[in-house]
Amino acid sequence: MNHFESPLSSTLGNVLLRDVTLRDGLQLTGKLLPAEQKIETVRELLRLGVPAIELGSMARADLVPTMANTLEVVQALTPEELEKCWIWVATPGHVVKASAAGARNFQYCLSASDTHNKANIGRTTDESLAALPLAVEYTRAVNGQIQLCIATSFTCPFEGYVPEERILSIANDPRAEGTTDIVICDTLGQAVPAQVSRLITRVRDESPARRIVYHGHDTWGLGVANTLAAIQAGAAMVDGALGGLGGCPFAPGASGNTSSEDILFATRPEWLTSDVFRELVVLSEKLLAELGEPNRSKAAQGARSKAEAFDWAIPGANQPSGSQPASAGGN
Repeated sequence: MNHFESPLSSTLGNVLLRDVTLRDGLQLTGKLLPAEQKIETVRELLRLGVPAIELGSMARADLVPTMANTLEVVQALTPEELEKCWIWVATPGHVVKASAAGARNFQYCLSASDTHNKANIGRTTDESLAALPLAVEYTRAVNGQIQLCIATSFTCPFEGYVPEERILSIANDPRAEGTTDIVICDTLGQAVPAQVSRLITRVRDESPARRIVYHGHDTWGLGVANTLAAIQAGAAMVDGALGGLGGCPFAPGASGNTSSEDILFATRPEWLTSDVFRELVVLSEKLLAELGEPNRSKAAQGARSKAEAFDWAIPGANQPSGSQPASAGGN
C-alpha cells in the first residue's frame, strides 16, 4: 500500500473529487444501465472513499434516455448515502420531484450562452435565472443544498468564445442568492490552464463567497492540467468520470469528462492508496466494457502497464481481457 506525498499536497489534499460517471458520463453512451447496477456503482465508489457522486439527472427521458431511471436510484439509497450524492436539475419542478424521492443535493444547471441554454434546457439563460429563486426555496424547504452550475463558461459550440464578464454577471446575479456552490464548466474542453486559473480566480475574488467547483472535459487533452489550475486558483471540488466517459448531447464537439482516475492519480487525496486506486481501475474497466466504451484514462492505462516495480501498477497486468483498447476521444 502506497501513498505519495505530492509537492502540492497542502493544496490538493483538501479538494474533493465528485465522480460524475452516472450522469455526465452516461449521457452519450446510448445504453441505459439498470438501476440496480447504478446503485451498486454508487455504493462501490463510496466504499472506496470517493467523497461525492453525481448519480443522475432529471432531464427528460425522451431527450436523455440513459437518465430514465434516476429516481429509482435515488429512492433505493439511504439518507446517509444521499448526503454524498448530487442530482442534476434545471427547473424548480425538478427539485420538487427529486426531493420527494429523497434527494437533498441539487446542481441547478444553466448555460452562459443563450443558444446552448435553449438547446440544452429549452429556454434562455435569463429565464433559467428567473426560476432559480423558487428552486432555492424548494431546496431550503427540505434542508438541502443547491449549486449554481454554469455550463459553457469558456466556449459555446454555437457562439464561440464566452467573455469572462458574462460568467461574472451570472455569478453576481441576485437571483442566485442562496446557492451554496458555483460550478464553472469547461463544457467543450477547449479552455487552457491560464484561462481556467484566471476565471476561477475572478469568480473567487469578484462574486459572493461560495464553494467553487470545476467541471472539465478532456477534449483537447488538457483535462488534468485545467483541473490542477482550477484547484490552485481556489476550486474546492472538481468533477471527473471513470475512464474519461461522457459528453454533452447538446454540445457538438464535446467529448469525455476528465478521467476520475487521472485526477486522483495527480492529486493523491489522503484516502487514496495504491490498493484503492487499483480497485477503481478495475471497477472502471468493468463498467466501460459493459457499455462498449473505450477507456480514455491515461492513469488506468499506466496501471495496466508492465511497470511492476511501480506500486500504482497492477501486478502482472496487461490490457484486461474483454476490454477495448484505449483511444483518444471526448457537460
